[in-house]
Amino acid sequence: MLRLMIVDDHPVVREGLRGMLEADPGITVVGEAASGDEAVARAGELRPDVILMDLRMPDGDGVSATGRILSERPESRVIVLTTYETDQDIVRAVEAGAAGYLLKDTSRADLLAAIVSAARGETVLSPSVATRLVTRMRAPVTESLSPREAEVLSLVARGLTNAQIGKALFISETTVKTHLLRVFGKLGVSDRTAAVTTALDRGLLTR
Repeated sequence: MLRLMIVDDHPVVREGLRGMLEADPGITVVGEAASGDEAVARAGELRPDVILMDLRMPDGDGVSATGRILSERPESRVIVLTTYETDQDIVRAVEAGAAGYLLKDTSRADLLAAIVSAARGETVLSPSVATRLVTRMRAPVTESLSPREAEVLSLVARGLTNAQIGKALFISETTVKTHLLRVFGKLGVSDRTAAVTTALDRGLLTR
């Protein structure tokens, strides 16, 4: 009998997962948590074999909670279950020690199989997540952005024009354009929108 804990800040999601998973005779849901901090505390009390962890929650997100739980209880297996699949989110979760990364549109059968596989020590990934990781690993190494380039791009992400960025940073509009051209070259893109999207996906900018 696998001991499972569900962590999600939405009660309806926790209730739905509990009802769906407890129908399986090989799984017992030993508890729930609604935040990262609560998950850390309850994991120590409940000693679950597998934890389904939402990614974005109040009072400690899923990634930080995963790292804290596994530092205290390395025998537990954490599967991130989320709606988000950016490169940054996936890599952060894997680096924190998550045994799996699944999307919330995963079928009941696939979710049950993933829980059993994770309990055995296997890594479980949604197909689209696996594709993103493979693509990321195969992609050529890109240069990191300089602090000024990141600063300029962060203002682009906020919707500022080149002229507004120049005023904000006390540089000329021409210098802003020069920084952006360098950013485009490093990221392999040709416009502002693609630069912001690519930088977010690669973790070079935060939302």
